[in-house]
Amino acid sequence: MPLDAPVRALLEAKNFAHVGTIKKDGSCSVVPVWVHTDGEHIIVNTAEGRAWPTHLERDPRTTVTVMNLENPYEYAQIVGRVADRTREGANDVIDSLAKKYLGLDEYPMHKAGEHRVTIRIQPEKVFYSNPQG
Repeated sequence: MPLDAPVRALLEAKNFAHVGTIKKDGSCSVVPVWVHTDGEHIIVNTAEGRAWPTHLERDPRTTVTVMNLENPYEYAQIVGRVADRTREGANDVIDSLAKKYLGLDEYPMHKAGEHRVTIRIQPEKVFYSNPQG
């Protein structure tokens, strides 16, 4: 499902997203993340062993929200599923996100022994709102 231009613009800009996951006990967890898109998927990156990617391994359903930091009334809510996750190229992805969000060529918080993973989320439903635009 290709994302519409306004949703892509939100994901490509320096806006933070929130990823909602379902915990083992059925309650929800929401975490802020850096985000990008390839035009069709939502792309996030994390370290293996953190709670929220573990939730997605068990249950791939997720809801992602992203809002315009300059106009918080403009936002998108994207319901979807994990399409894939990989270690391959994950350090490059976090470095590109560090460039986007921090203006640095390399992610400054790499930890020894930490393995990065990139998660691509396939949207199933997308809601976009911009009442002021």
